Amino acid sequence: MKKIEDQIIEIIEKIRPFLANDGGDLEFVKFEDGIVYVKMLGNCSNCVYAGLDINDTIEAILTSEIPEVIGVKQYIDDIA
Repeated sequence: MKKIEDQIIEIIEKIRPFLANDGGDLEFVKFEDGIVYVKMLGNCSNCVYAGLDINDTIEAILTSEIPEVIGVKQYIDDIA
């Protein structure tokens, strides 16, 4: 049986081409306490719709495909 992280990465790899059509990308950061943390890259990193993409699309796909996933959040680097 595949690890949850491997399942998440596999699904994200299927989503990435759609984001690339608009010059964006998505990176899996970690899976912790049922939450998938992703980093939005390229045009997605500054897009006002990135939150909608995460909540309405990416989260919907991951939670429907992997029961252990209860949510998706955007990972923000802590730069001091």
